[in-house]
Amino acid sequence: MWLSPAGQIGPGMGTDRTEAFERARLCLKGLALGDAFGQLQMDLHRRLSASAELPPGPWRWTDDTHMALSVVETLSTHGRIDQDALADAFARRFRQDPNRGYGQGAAQILIAILGGADWREVSPKLFGSGSYGNGAAMRAAPVGAYYSGDPERAASEAELSAVVTHAHPEGRAGAVGVAVAAALSSGADCPSGGEFIQAVAELVPEGLTRDRLRLAESIADDGLADAIRELGTGYEVSAQDTVPFCIWVSAHHLRDYEAALWITAAGLGDCDTTCAIVGGIVALSARELPARWLARMEMLPGT
Repeated sequence: MWLSPAGQIGPGMGTDRTEAFERARLCLKGLALGDAFGQLQMDLHRRLSASAELPPGPWRWTDDTHMALSVVETLSTHGRIDQDALADAFARRFRQDPNRGYGQGAAQILIAILGGADWREVSPKLFGSGSYGNGAAMRAAPVGAYYSGDPERAASEAELSAVVTHAHPEGRAGAVGVAVAAALSSGADCPSGGEFIQAVAELVPEGLTRDRLRLAESIADDGLADAIRELGTGYEVSAQDTVPFCIWVSAHHLRDYEAALWITAAGLGDCDTTCAIVGGIVALSARELPARWLARMEMLPGT
């Protein structure tokens, strides 16, 4: 079973290696639960109230989780982001189950890979200069979880994971931001609020994503309307209008998974992706996922 950490060449040795894998698996579960919760909101075409009775399961997760499964598989098998192995895993899962809500760009690349194309040729040409969508960011949190306490390494590995499908600088920056946030959130001395956002922004390459993260630093924890207006919530399905909002929500709700997800859902936008990103980050700092939600979520392979 690929979810076993045996033979992994990860950070450290022995217990450290196993712990890195366990963090990535917890992050994956939080990401999938957020993804399924966010998709639920979109399916109902409205935001549920936190006091409302939650619909019965199964809550189906989307391509966000489907691709994150391949990220965790690659980390488990190789102890790092091996780009060719990751591309192969993405394509294999897409072939097995293409009806997970894949975007046009991702589907185009994965179909090409299945046809024998090299991702190095296909990814940079997508949309003319590579994709700056939020697809690389939505699957990046497990990279940060794996490299907890080493945000610089998380940033470099996240960029490697991103470029397989998102060669544009903003697409890569979004993945870096999410991975760094996850690496920080799982640490014992994790900052919060504006300090958390600032720590993330310092490792994100210059560009629109970083600029909006800098803007997010000054938005108060009760400034949801300001965050929605100034940062965006994924309506454009771009890294720059998705990641800053997700990191703002996470920064102010690191210890409360449910609260973080309800606030994220209130932003509407690309709700399954924003909730997947926040769910992956906050799972590491909250340490506990809501059992009644997990009972409704579609089962993850290998669990």
